[in-house]
Amino acid sequence: MFRDVPAFSGLAANDLDAARTFYAETLGVEVSEANGILTLHLGGGGRVIVYPKPNHEPASFTVLNFPVADVDATVDALAARGVVFERYPGFEQDERGIMRGHGPTIAWFRDPAGNILSVIEA
Repeated sequence: MFRDVPAFSGLAANDLDAARTFYAETLGVEVSEANGILTLHLGGGGRVIVYPKPNHEPASFTVLNFPVADVDATVDALAARGVVFERYPGFEQDERGIMRGHGPTIAWFRDPAGNILSVIEA
């Protein structure tokens, strides 16, 4: 039924201006806006909408993953732009927050609304 439907995902934010700045300027994602909703235009044609929700409570899990060829270099570049990486108790992460050896190499961070994102080894 939905095999050829260009589905997309959505996430909430309590401040669309902060979300737009973060996704466009900090992460370098193409962002458009229509009818009070942001659209993140991801590589490969994927889309994610970001809609306003004043009482937003972020999920406790990763909502968006960015596959990259070099997690270390990406973490360094994002950290230089002010991104802070998450540290999770019980996870073997290095001093920069990168986890290796338990699945693909990955590091987690949050957007301004507290949504959990990752850079993950492609």
